[in-house]
Amino acid sequence: MQRLNGKVAIVLGASNPNNMGQAIARRFAAEGARVVVAGRRDDELKRLADEIGGADWLCDIVSRADLARLVEFAGDRFGRLDIAVNCVGWALFKPFLETTEAELQRMLDVQFKGPFQFLQAVLKSMERNGSIIQISSITSEILLPDHAAYMGTKAGIDHVVRSVANDFGSRGIRVNSISPGMTDTPMNAGAKAIPGFFDSFMAHYPLGRFGTVHDVAAAAAWLASDECFMTGQTLRVEGGLWLRGLPVPEQIRKFINPVATEC
Repeated sequence: MQRLNGKVAIVLGASNPNNMGQAIARRFAAEGARVVVAGRRDDELKRLADEIGGADWLCDIVSRADLARLVEFAGDRFGRLDIAVNCVGWALFKPFLETTEAELQRMLDVQFKGPFQFLQAVLKSMERNGSIIQISSITSEILLPDHAAYMGTKAGIDHVVRSVANDFGSRGIRVNSISPGMTDTPMNAGAKAIPGFFDSFMAHYPLGRFGTVHDVAAAAAWLASDECFMTGQTLRVEGGLWLRGLPVPEQIRKFINPVATEC
């Protein structure tokens, strides 16, 4: 089923092999969209663009100029912009009192200022009846220890998503977030490598397994399609984890050392 035939999409944060951005780009292409993949790693972007028959563009989300050029490129290459997805993220695990000013500023740039600017850039050029998708996290609603900067910025941009959905609904533009739970992604590779860490979450999933990038891509394909009549919402793609909550700090803190990985 090609639900995105004739549509043009930007997927930012697609330059890490097999991450959410790449899975979404592949799914969009399979659904008939023409896709511009963007991020900070040129070789991987070109490889993916060739694979899916799309286009690639180097872009750092913290740069307003980069974002403007990305949107301009999509319009010049494919003539329009219907769908925009931001998958950029930075997973910092750090005790609250040890989080440095530099780390906090980087988190704000990557997960609040950058996404805010991304929304501004794509809305200036998006056609009527478009769809914007922000990848959030279930931790914007339920808590994980030593993760405050990450969780706070995700929660903050989710609220911006709701505000933009309200402001731009008159143009038929839908703006939503997807909140995955613990997902097997390159960004979580360090956590997955810690013996017992992933296992401590398993009993909290009613559906009995962790999420995959393909689960997220399937949700994004629906949100991007004309079948979707939803805006200003957070779609939880997390196998029911929200129902039971995350492990308590005493269960998982022993596994966590200060670590930061970027999508």
